[in-house]
Amino acid sequence: MPGTMTKKFTPEIDAQLYEEFVALAEKNGQSKRHVLEQALRFYLHNVVPSQQLVRREIMDAFEQSVVQNRDLLERLAK
Repeated sequence: MPGTMTKKFTPEIDAQLYEEFVALAEKNGQSKRHVLEQALRFYLHNVVPSQQLVRREIMDAFEQSVVQNRDLLERLAK
């Protein structure tokens, strides 16, 4: 993205994940920066929103129900 401001950072990541990342960039003839930016963009725009499909208060109520009904749920599972 020409003219886009950039920010430098140095993350520490799993060595195997890094090797896969570098190999993918080389295989596709892309820079590591491009692959990393695409991965971050995909994660932020697709993964994060999908994790919030259920409102927090609904999940809290569900978890409370599971705790309150644990004995019944265990008997039904048998």
